[in-house]
Amino acid sequence: MHMMAVIFLFRISITAHVWNGGSVRKSEVSVCGADTQPFPGQSYGSRGKRRRRRLRKKCRNVKDSGPSRKNSEQIMNNSTLGAVLLALLFCLHTVPSTVSSEVTVITDPKFSAPIANVTAAVGREATLTCVVHDLGAYKVAWLRVDTQTILTIQNHVITKNKRIGILYTEKKTWQLRIRDIRESDKGWYMCQINTDPMKSQTGYLDVVVPPDILDYPTSTDMVVREGSNVTLRCAATGSPAPTIVWRREGGENISLQDGELVPSVEGPTFSIPRVNRLHMGAYLCIASNGVPPSVSKRVMLIVHFPPMIWVPNQLVGAIDGQRMTLECHSEAYPKSINYWTREKGDIVPQGGKYEPVLIDNAYKVVMKLSIKVVSQADFGSYKCIAKNSLGETDGTIKLY
Repeated sequence: MHMMAVIFLFRISITAHVWNGGSVRKSEVSVCGADTQPFPGQSYGSRGKRRRRRLRKKCRNVKDSGPSRKNSEQIMNNSTLGAVLLALLFCLHTVPSTVSSEVTVITDPKFSAPIANVTAAVGREATLTCVVHDLGAYKVAWLRVDTQTILTIQNHVITKNKRIGILYTEKKTWQLRIRDIRESDKGWYMCQINTDPMKSQTGYLDVVVPPDILDYPTSTDMVVREGSNVTLRCAATGSPAPTIVWRREGGENISLQDGELVPSVEGPTFSIPRVNRLHMGAYLCIASNGVPPSVSKRVMLIVHFPPMIWVPNQLVGAIDGQRMTLECHSEAYPKSINYWTREKGDIVPQGGKYEPVLIDNAYKVVMKLSIKVVSQADFGSYKCIAKNSLGETDGTIKLY
């Protein structure tokens, strides 16, 4: 620090030859007002010079061969204060005009809480938080444990990964932020303080991935012959590993081997021994793992079988002039060709007094033949015929 323009130097010397019960037998006190000097570039002037001469005259030496007991005790009792003043004056006069001092405060940084593990979905953002108390001059860094990659130091990003960021808040919280999360970001991350020995703690980032159904080996639409064994397959990826459930698209129950009907079947494979026409239809493979959205794939199971005909009423009575309808039920897949014939094999024509109608429902067909006005010529046998690539069958109805 700079000294004042006028400096007074005090020399105080206290010499004690005998210290006994607070008395001083011999002491010398001398006080001298030191000569004063202006700052460089300054002068006293005429008034200052006269003051300077007066100060010089006041300089004197005073010697006392033995002060009174009371004064001696006063001096000795104040000797401690005098020593302190001497020390302070010494420091003030001996410290150079510019003083540089540093105070080092030793701290012991501590983590306030463990790093909470974080779970984030692919494409989202994840934040790992590290809170440190009493950091002092130490620094905090984030590292990727498995690769030992330094990600950040204090509030600076070190890695070249542009998805990494650091948020420093409240002078004690370091938040590692990872944007656009990828599955490869999954793993352990370390918050480290550069003490000796080093202090650190770790947190785990779990990356979850919504399910995705693979095209292979997942089954595509299947065509099988009735009576054969069938296995439907569904493969899906995701983290955690997805569960797979099979359901019928229309919500119908699934018929198992023992005849039990269930709403769904769980597992990547669904086996149907001795498949029949009742198993035909659309099945949904549904994959889910708790990470939305769940996904599904539609697999169509097509069962081929030759035609089959069932006649509700094989004998039908009628009277002249009555309107009458004959009916047959046919099942076949691939879909059959359906028509009516008379006794001699003549196909019953459409139009006129005859009106054939087909009501189609999946592999089932209802065949109806309406006779608008029954006459004697209409009595006799009628055949309903169903034919596909796997076979042909017929049913007979007698109108009397």
